[in-house]
Amino acid sequence: MNALWILLGIVAVLGMYVMRTYNTMVRSRNLVDEGWSGIDVQLKRRTDLIGNLVETVKGYAKHERELFERVTEARAAAVSAGSVTERAQAENALTGTLRSLFAVAENYPELKANTNFLDLQQNLGTLESEIQMARRYYNGAARGYNSLIQVFPNNMLAGPFGFTKRDYFEAAEEDRAVPKVSF
Repeated sequence: MNALWILLGIVAVLGMYVMRTYNTMVRSRNLVDEGWSGIDVQLKRRTDLIGNLVETVKGYAKHERELFERVTEARAAAVSAGSVTERAQAENALTGTLRSLFAVAENYPELKANTNFLDLQQNLGTLESEIQMARRYYNGAARGYNSLIQVFPNNMLAGPFGFTKRDYFEAAEEDRAVPKVSF
């Protein structure tokens, strides 16, 4: 009879461990999803702002059609990207085309003085900071979640319950390079 109680106690402790571990993994996965949602909201705001920015610049720089097409294509690719990795690559490409757009704007003094353009440029700068914060939050949540599901003995429960590794939202290779400074 005592052996039965001991066995029931062991089963109860294991059951409580599995339940606690499962719930911890669910909470961690939800933090990752929340982090991705934050990035998604900020990127949507940026995408909306870029449309207005392109239209403002178009009015001044009519012969830069190829650049506007590249920005528009990069914007569409960013909106339609599926996975975190695809979205990160598309957003990095969009950032590159925006740099080109601002470089072109430097050639038009009346555009640089336009209050609408300046306001859009300032809002875009603010959004970039918010996107960076959202990326850091997401990557931190993904790191915590990935660690949780990969450590022993949690990894024995993660697979059967459908918990899989999440990708990080990473910067483009050219953003990682050390800038070259020359005088």
